[in-house]
Amino acid sequence: MNSLLEFFPLLVFVGAYYFADIFTATAAAIAASIVQVAVFWFRDRTVKKSHLITLVVIIVFGGLTLVLQDETFIKWKFTVVSCLFGAVIFGSQFIGEKTLVERMMGAAMELPKFVWRRANAAMGSLMMLEGIVNIYVLYNYDTETWFNIKFYGMTAATLVFMLMLGFYLARYIEDENEAQPVNQEADPIKEKEGQ
Repeated sequence: MNSLLEFFPLLVFVGAYYFADIFTATAAAIAASIVQVAVFWFRDRTVKKSHLITLVVIIVFGGLTLVLQDETFIKWKFTVVSCLFGAVIFGSQFIGEKTLVERMMGAAMELPKFVWRRANAAMGSLMMLEGIVNIYVLYNYDTETWFNIKFYGMTAATLVFMLMLGFYLARYIEDENEAQPVNQEADPIKEKEGQ
């Protein structure tokens, strides 16, 4: 249920785009984002900052798209959100004790600080790169191509990145797990030698 709710505005946008056009999809995505935030609020009595930021950006850029009938604004929304989150992720390298990636994933695994910092920098770089690619595509290709690259190409790129990041993090988890039994076996030997 949570996963469906997380991607609800995106799914609504894609569905409306296929059945109508980008302007209908934009209006539907604005409505879906409002519904998403409302559901989170009524269910949990709290809303993630990322959802609020995305809601504000889609209302502003989606609103401009509808009022001015210019699809460039809704296309820019992806770059604004990506670069904004990328900047926040990079900022967490220097502000606070933990990076944003460590705060999101740290409860599930323990890793050395330098690994979290590398993962954080990689995630921030991905967000920035996707934002820049989006600008290039929106000014050099038609709407159909932009849609396909944004929703299929960038989704695939993000999934590949997350898979690679998972393999990278797993190396350090395995190293820690392998090192632990050696230390545990060494303790009884030391105890015997001490006797």
